[in-house]
Amino acid sequence: MSEKLTAKEYAEKLLYTPEYAADKQADVKEKAAAFAEGYKKFMDSAKTEREAAVVSEQMLLAAGYKAFEPKKAYAPGEKVYFIQENKAVVAATIGQKPYEEGFRLVIAHIDCPRLDLRPNPLYESDHMSYFRTHYYGGVRKYQWATIPLAIHGVFTRADGSSVNFAIGEDENDPVFCITDLLPHLGAEQNERKLSEGIKGEELNVLIGSDTVEEEDVKEAVKLNTLILLNQKYGITERDFTRAEIEVVPAAKARDVGFDRSMIGAYGHDDRVCAYAELKAILDIEAAPEKTCVCILADKEETGSDGVSGMQSSAFECFMEELCDSQNVPLRRCFANSFCLSADVTAAFDPNFPEVSEKRNDAKLNYGMGICKFTGARGKSGTSDASAEVVAYLRKLFADNGVVWQMSELGKVDQGGGGTIAKYMANRNIDTIDAGVPVMSMHAPFEVVAKFDCFMTYLGVLAAYKA
Repeated sequence: MSEKLTAKEYAEKLLYTPEYAADKQADVKEKAAAFAEGYKKFMDSAKTEREAAVVSEQMLLAAGYKAFEPKKAYAPGEKVYFIQENKAVVAATIGQKPYEEGFRLVIAHIDCPRLDLRPNPLYESDHMSYFRTHYYGGVRKYQWATIPLAIHGVFTRADGSSVNFAIGEDENDPVFCITDLLPHLGAEQNERKLSEGIKGEELNVLIGSDTVEEEDVKEAVKLNTLILLNQKYGITERDFTRAEIEVVPAAKARDVGFDRSMIGAYGHDDRVCAYAELKAILDIEAAPEKTCVCILADKEETGSDGVSGMQSSAFECFMEELCDSQNVPLRRCFANSFCLSADVTAAFDPNFPEVSEKRNDAKLNYGMGICKFTGARGKSGTSDASAEVVAYLRKLFADNGVVWQMSELGKVDQGGGGTIAKYMANRNIDTIDAGVPVMSMHAPFEVVAKFDCFMTYLGVLAAYKA
């Protein structure tokens, strides 16, 4: 006969409430703070997906990774990587077990919402020179106005050579901006919907106002800007058609709060998970049981299309080359693999509780957010992980001291969003989303908690070692 419990004892045994965890993990705070310093340095040097790929490659090379050679058989413990179109990264540490038993995959994306220059961006209006832009991804347009902006990119010359540049990051650099109306003249603008406070065609970046010295020169301010660009980079106006140039916030990653418990930066979505994933695979000291693969993808913010997005076959070609070296069908490897889709989730914001489902939304300092399904409204566009996959991940985290919480993206009919998970699940790979909760997601300055960042690193490390 079982012992009768009191109501309080039943409550302790049966009820579940996620707990604020940072104050219960005093020994972890120091490690989380140290982890955050490395992450902030990564963020400051990786403002674009190309730069993130460059920094990632540098870290991989320093850790002994070598360029992948197709048709070569690799031994346990060997480390390989490849870069796709200078914008995506795949790295693998070869495991002890045959590929037929599956891989341990972790995937994040390194592209972020931004402003791209149009193919013919430079123009002059009333003795002011501007760049015309085309927004990429989902930053609300009004948030781009009146903040310091930096310009990063690459020009490809006619001879095939390229020149990379970044202006606005060094304290001695000039910065750029998108202007807005003064409130004294903004009465009509105030009547616009918030989504149209600044319109797409108004996202024009102010880049100059000085002219060439000669008189009677048409578009003298534009010409002066081009002369400066030509003197420094050797480019002409025609070269913009052979360029990829991005406008991003000029701010660096900074500690947030008197207690320095949070990090504010542009691009947490999803470089905070990308860094955790990369750092974790670098920290695998010995040959893991199963081959571990780190995937840093491009184009997630616009649907994962293109040769560097996760709908490309580039990832499959790499995996197939590996499997062929052991005469293993790729489909069998996929069927036996597990993928952690490390993407951020929305954090509950006490300023805007009306859009949240408080019992199910993630919160800062509650640990890594597990998201069983994403999508919009009726779960449209999600892989929706099975109960068995959720149970597997929960046990994995419990066995490795990873603090976690379940998460959704606000109220059911409020909106929603998607991740790369579905593209992995479509390949018959068991996949689940889990990542860092973010406040002000898709803004020029997003906020995360250092504790959650470190727990995400531990969660990825556990997934690799499983």
